[in-house]
Amino acid sequence: MAEKNIKERRKFYNDETCPIRNVIAQIGDKWSMLILFALVDGAERFNALKSRIIGISQRMLTQTLRDLEREGYVKRTVFPEVPARVEYELTAMGKGIVKPLYQLVTWADEHHAKINKARKAYDKNVQS
Repeated sequence: MAEKNIKERRKFYNDETCPIRNVIAQIGDKWSMLILFALVDGAERFNALKSRIIGISQRMLTQTLRDLEREGYVKRTVFPEVPARVEYELTAMGKGIVKPLYQLVTWADEHHAKINKARKAYDKNVQS
């Protein structure tokens, strides 16, 4: 019986077929979740996003927005004005992914102190 359970366990492949590597890795980077949460409030222009996400460079914001647009989470709209106005907003899929991410963020907020305590205890034991 135990051998059967081991064979039925899920395998995680290091390729495009693995949803963890293929999907979660994109939103789990340093900036993507912050951008997604900034866009929860509605459409934003580039500089407004940059001012809300402290520490992100212009280059990194540009690249991450492109990646999120490619994944289908963000829609980029260019308005035919002079000068051109560009806004970014969440797509339906982007709004959908923010919901479970909010649960993760809430969990992280609730457990942050415990996690920091565990890290300090671990680091103290490793250094001893």
